[in-house]
Amino acid sequence: MLSKSLLAIALLAVALPVAAQAPGPIEQRKAMMKQNGKDAKAGGDMAKGAVPFDAGKAKMVFSGMHDVAMKYGTLFPANSKTGGETEAAPAIWTKPAEFQAAVSKFQKDTMAALAANPQTLEAFRVQFGAVTANCKSCHEAFRIKKD
Repeated sequence: MLSKSLLAIALLAVALPVAAQAPGPIEQRKAMMKQNGKDAKAGGDMAKGAVPFDAGKAKMVFSGMHDVAMKYGTLFPANSKTGGETEAAPAIWTKPAEFQAAVSKFQKDTMAALAANPQTLEAFRVQFGAVTANCKSCHEAFRIKKD
């Protein structure tokens, strides 16, 4: 019995610090937007012709952006309005229906881009333009610009 108790204590000693280090919603949002930015840059480079079009890479861009779109809207609890150098604007909480509509549009547009599975540069540009228009509109309405 004593050895089971010691094992339980040892497991807690290892698990608690790991749980305490789990990133909060602000850190998760930042990480997602950083990844979204990388995907947008990769897509932008293809769309501009700076790198050759690759249908597989295009699908990865849209897949990454769709993954962010599906998770991002859940990371705005009331206790994450400030701190952590967040760029989340108060409008996220004062206009929640509008914010959720923007998130929903991003989800739908990224899903449509995945479903379209563009096989040419021209088709990719159309889908990429629709997806990235979401980025611009959401940043204008729901992001605080930091200098």
